[in-house]
Amino acid sequence: MVAYLDFEKPVAELQAKVAELRAANGSGAVDIDAEIAKIEAKADKLLRDCYTRLTPWQKTQVARHPERPHFKDYVAGVVEGFVPLAGDRAFADDKAIIGGFGRIAGRRVMVIGHEKGDDTASRIRHNFGMAKPEGYRKAIRLMELADRFGLPVVTLVDTSGAFPGVQAEERGQAEAIARSTETCLSLGVPLIAAVVGEGGSGGAVALAAANRVLMFEHAVYSVISPEGCASILWRTAEKAADAAEAMKVTAQDLRRLGVVDRVIPEPVGGAHRHRDEAINALGAALSEELASLAGETPEALRSARRDKFLAIG
Repeated sequence: MVAYLDFEKPVAELQAKVAELRAANGSGAVDIDAEIAKIEAKADKLLRDCYTRLTPWQKTQVARHPERPHFKDYVAGVVEGFVPLAGDRAFADDKAIIGGFGRIAGRRVMVIGHEKGDDTASRIRHNFGMAKPEGYRKAIRLMELADRFGLPVVTLVDTSGAFPGVQAEERGQAEAIARSTETCLSLGVPLIAAVVGEGGSGGAVALAAANRVLMFEHAVYSVISPEGCASILWRTAEKAADAAEAMKVTAQDLRRLGVVDRVIPEPVGGAHRHRDEAINALGAALSEELASLAGETPEALRSARRDKFLAIG
């Protein structure tokens, strides 16, 4: 059963009524199929109307939905023959970032991305998608490996930000993020990044300084979380909705600003409601972008990437 967000309560009430009527109908006491169909149609229309006018803060909630597909789901649905590669060859294997070889639409690629986990145990194991320095150094190693073999790199961004703990800072968190961003910009192979959920701060940019930046319709991408911004500007996280509005965190705003190159439509009600549709939509978009960049020279790819980011703002 789908977990409803606060702004979806009217839809939840109608769906609960449908479930109640179905249970009554199952007893065989009376035929109420017509009434059920009527309420379902009303709920579907309400959900559609709701998702056509989401505020930036509501989109942030959708992007964070716990049932939204994550890296492993996209890999299972889009990447053929995925072979994971572990470790940064210096300190440890950070499970917040996963990467490895595979094929997308028959093309050999290196796929790297944040993994948040989908239950309590896996979220703790993956540190909620917040990578430490060894995670970004693993990403650097895999990107350089792909560059050496002439393989395109695909990154899936979904993190609230890099891990801010003391140990991460002691091991050079800022330097690792900067080096990862530098590696993205210096690659001589195509780099395509997709923001599939949250794209938070430098922890996201470190995997997203790409030739093409894709973004799901209800994903968010920003330099800081709305709560963090509100705490700085207004000294209270209760102003997060106002901060989200001002920060232009949505895919639509970022497409207009030139930060994002392509917005991938989501199923009605968000990717968490129809996971297979969302996964297939991402696969189709990545396949098209990989085809469009095939054959480009390393010099052209680096130059286009440089020009793209210098033109922002």
